Amino acid sequence: MTQQPQNTRDHLLQVGLRLIHSLGYASTGMKEILDEAEVPKGSFYHYFPSKEAYANEVLRLYAQGEAERALQIFGDTTVAPLTRLRAYFEELIRIYGPTAKVTGCMLGNLSLEMAGHHDSTQAILHDAFTGWQSIIAAVVREAIDRGELSPASDPDALAGFLLNSYEGALLRSKADRSAKPLDTFLHFTFNVLLKNS
Repeated sequence: MTQQPQNTRDHLLQVGLRLIHSLGYASTGMKEILDEAEVPKGSFYHYFPSKEAYANEVLRLYAQGEAERALQIFGDTTVAPLTRLRAYFEELIRIYGPTAKVTGCMLGNLSLEMAGHHDSTQAILHDAFTGWQSIIAAVVREAIDRGELSPASDPDALAGFLLNSYEGALLRSKADRSAKPLDTFLHFTFNVLLKNS
């Protein structure tokens, strides 16, 4: 009996992860959430005071999952840092690129949809992007320490640039329904920018 509340809450969050990522915040109605989760409205409001609070928890769950994905790929120190970095972005493109079942990054999608109107969501997005950038910066720092990149490189600034470039390429790829922006991102990042640093 003590496990059921946590399971119901987790189930609702998993449903939100699927629906909000694929449909967006505004297009995901309470009816869709409740029907998909097969829970009554009272159960929903027992765990979440509002749809916005619910979306914020879904966003935190998504960010946590993406941080875990990055750490798993970056954690194999037997592979060169820049090789890991490329493998990581290739994995993201495979999962969220134009051929994926659900395209786009939830952080990017909700930044466009909610950050300007919902302060609590904007704060979560800011923290998620900051944490993501720090994870990438650690790999860049490792590449500098191993001599793969110039010691003059600024790991935090470079990580921010890579993250921003990836998110922009993903957005353009979605708009164009084409992988070309993401291919261009990979080419200039790994064959030009990081190769010549």
